[in-house]
Amino acid sequence: MLTALLLSGSALTGGVRAQQQQQQTPPATPDRTRPRRAADSPTSSQQTPQQQPASKDDDAVTLQDDDDVVRVATDLTNILFTAVDKQKRFITTLKREDVRVLEDGQPQEVFTFQRQTDLPLSLAIVIDTSISEERTLPIEKAAASAFVDSVIRPDKDEVAVISFTGDSTLEQGLTSNVSRVRRAISRVEFVPPSGYIGGGQVAGTPPISGTDQSTAGSTAIWDAIWVTSDEVLTQTSDKTRRAIILLTDGEDSSSRKKMQEAIDRAVKADAVIYSIGIGDEYYGGVNEGVLKKVSERTGGRAFFPRDEQDLRAAFGQIQEELRSQYLVA
Repeated sequence: MLTALLLSGSALTGGVRAQQQQQQTPPATPDRTRPRRAADSPTSSQQTPQQQPASKDDDAVTLQDDDDVVRVATDLTNILFTAVDKQKRFITTLKREDVRVLEDGQPQEVFTFQRQTDLPLSLAIVIDTSISEERTLPIEKAAASAFVDSVIRPDKDEVAVISFTGDSTLEQGLTSNVSRVRRAISRVEFVPPSGYIGGGQVAGTPPISGTDQSTAGSTAIWDAIWVTSDEVLTQTSDKTRRAIILLTDGEDSSSRKKMQEAIDRAVKADAVIYSIGIGDEYYGGVNEGVLKKVSERTGGRAFFPRDEQDLRAAFGQIQEELRSQYLVA
């Protein structure tokens, strides 16, 4: 198991965030968790897109000498990482000789070392629209739209927009059309549970579990991550940088998938998760520990903005990080 990635020399004085891209995760079992297109009726048919192969390759090398054939299997593991100094500034000047890869304490040969600053981006903006986001949703949407305007290159990058409560809705599939993405973000709305009368108050009998009433008042974060990784980001080209930008308070209440299943599916899709923890203190604030865990285990980061300025700064840091990564293999 690959356990450490160390950088030598004076270039690195801070820390490293790395994503190990695995191939040998077992294939996910079919699940009813699928995003509904915003324009579709509840009865419209869904097709599961074909999954892309993950990035750890098992290469077979054939050596032939007269009549003897020797087959040698090799495993090549790709690792994406960013490097920062003590002031949390990204380091963009690393060289191959600055990097060492260790597996179980043993140095590994580095076959590839690349700066990946200009890869096409395939991003999924995943927005929690449950009751805890009612008052914060407008500023989330404004910041997300500004991010799309500043980051997306129409000739190279693509974005999808997914909203979720107990179910996930595909507001916009992957597209390079910035106007479509902005319209999709503008369509995202708070979904009140049955009997909601405002101010966090719900009147009447509690909804029946498993009905549309209950899903409107619940939050299925892990299902949203899993289905986004499985059915949206797997439609992208192999040579693209995949990332999920997750806006939520981190309080999951109804997922059928477990958090580790969501993490594993994102890693299999080579998708980094950037969590923006934002919520209403009236409903308990933000679960920072959970969001840090799901982000760091996929090679991403979690941000916890306190106001609109912090929120826009978080999107700015995500933009910079997506353009400041290295690949070793």
